[in-house]
Amino acid sequence: MLNRMETWEHLTPGQKQQARELFGRMQQLPPDRRRMLTTAVRDLRAMPPGQREEIINSNRFRGMFSPEERDIMRGATRLPLAPCVQFCALVPLQS
Repeated sequence: MLNRMETWEHLTPGQKQQARELFGRMQQLPPDRRRMLTTAVRDLRAMPPGQREEIINSNRFRGMFSPEERDIMRGATRLPLAPCVQFCALVPLQS
C-alpha cells in the first residue's frame, strides 16, 4: 500500500487524470470482464513494453477482449504504476 501511495505521488497531474479515467472505464465493465482484464494487466505489466503491445494486438487477445478492453489494457500498462494484484494501482487516491 505504501509503495502504491508513493508511486501515486510521483505521477504527473496528467498521469493521475489518465489513471482515474481508466479506472472509471474499468468500473463500467461487468465483474467477470473486470477480473479477466485485471489478470491480463497484471501479466502484461510483468513483460517488457514491446512485448506487451505485441500481446495486446495478438489474435488471441483480439478474440478474448473487445477493442475497448484492449484500449484499457494499453493505457494501464503504459502508466508508471506500482504493481498490484487487483488493478488497485488505478484506484484514485488523493491528488
